[in-house]
Amino acid sequence: MPTPAVERGIPRPAGPRVKLRTLLRVASVAGGIQFGWALQLSLLTPYVQELGIPHAWASIIWLCGPLSGLLVQPLVGHFSDRCTSRFGRRRPFILGGATSIIIAVVIIGFSADIGCYFGDRGQKKMRAIVAFVIGFWVLDVANNMTQGPCRALLADLTGKDHRRTRVANAYFSLFMAVGNILGFATGSYSNWFKIFPFTLTSACDASCANLKAAFLIDIMFIIITTCISLSAAHEQPLTYPSIQSIHPGEEIPKDSSEHEAFLWELFGTFRYLPGTVWTILVVTALTWIGWFPFLLFDTDWMGREIFGGEPNDGKNYSMGVRMGSLGLMLNSLVLGITSVFMEKLCRKWGAGFTWGVSNILMSVCFVAMLIITVVNSNVKFDGLLPPDGVVVAALIAFAFLGVPLAITYSVPYALVSTHIEALGLGQGLSMGVLNLAIVIPQIIVSIGAGPWDELFGGGNSAALIIAAFAAFVGGLIAILAIPRTRRVDKSRIHH
Repeated sequence: MPTPAVERGIPRPAGPRVKLRTLLRVASVAGGIQFGWALQLSLLTPYVQELGIPHAWASIIWLCGPLSGLLVQPLVGHFSDRCTSRFGRRRPFILGGATSIIIAVVIIGFSADIGCYFGDRGQKKMRAIVAFVIGFWVLDVANNMTQGPCRALLADLTGKDHRRTRVANAYFSLFMAVGNILGFATGSYSNWFKIFPFTLTSACDASCANLKAAFLIDIMFIIITTCISLSAAHEQPLTYPSIQSIHPGEEIPKDSSEHEAFLWELFGTFRYLPGTVWTILVVTALTWIGWFPFLLFDTDWMGREIFGGEPNDGKNYSMGVRMGSLGLMLNSLVLGITSVFMEKLCRKWGAGFTWGVSNILMSVCFVAMLIITVVNSNVKFDGLLPPDGVVVAALIAFAFLGVPLAITYSVPYALVSTHIEALGLGQGLSMGVLNLAIVIPQIIVSIGAGPWDELFGGGNSAALIIAAFAAFVGGLIAILAIPRTRRVDKSRIHH
């Protein structure tokens, strides 16, 4: 059994206080990552159904994200805590993850062409589906490989300054908003194949070509933001003597024994977590039970429930998907604005209280979506477009969800980073611990969302009911159980 983490923490490299503009540049890689994630959220669930995967099983495709997060992100966090590369502990993993993202989006974008090359003909696209699933899973692994080290790098650079840690995470959230805005705007535009005519092939129609072109734009954005981020951070390399000083008299574990020791370390860590950290993990789990059905079916909900369409059946579904992408772009605008005021909100109300209120707002928005669905189902538009009022109401619900999403992308990470620090854990492993509270609920939702919706008629309402309930309960726990501490230190953050 490993020794308590308190006794063997991994110190952050000491150094001068990092300027805020440096933190801003380091966090910029989140924009590139989130650009691709936005394309995933807005286009890929509809696309897999157009390839021929039934709606009830579309959520299974998304199972890779939480499964890879369950193992990949904690492993990457563990190894980045101990990485002795001359380029630093975190940057090699960020670069490797960004490179893997580029490879994955090429496979996804060209999946129809790959399927045709290997023998797909007509409506049967099994080879394209296989290529798509491989690319999709590689993309999720790469996303998990990149985000954890980036957040850990920000925590390394801010040191023990809790306020700057919150600011750094707010920057990260802001760039996620920027990536979302650009990604959803790209996904909502339907004429990319005219700008990039080479994307239109015999195996890839206009809808497929738009997806392909959007991912090619994503590649350029990832390259730019990764270069900005990696050039801004100047990490102090970790040396073997400094690692050995953490474990006096012990040899550095190698190969499979290191993996075994890590798993014991990760799960053994839970024995030493204080009650406040357990509360944060519980609220995180409930929050993501709320978010994942929405993130999984947002544009599909707009195409089916609001525009009354079906994949590969008329134009209504495609129009609904594009309108859903517009709603998600509005969501990201609100997310970005909220990120700017994040630090002030947390100082005024306390991080836990702010988080709880945002979760209750999230629940209200999901209930509003259910009401909109019921109202729209009683409106007869006979294949025509839904009433403008219904569409506007749906877009407003999407936009308001940007407020709790900004909190979700920032506050839990800042809280865990500051509360677990006393245990002496490395920041990579700290992010891995929080990630377990995110991915386990996502596994449950990925497995159950499609069949659960199918049980209640094949729509998305059943999953939204669960999402609203989980968000509300999580909000109440955050308000009542997370200590409402507000910093009385009036010192300013020096640029």
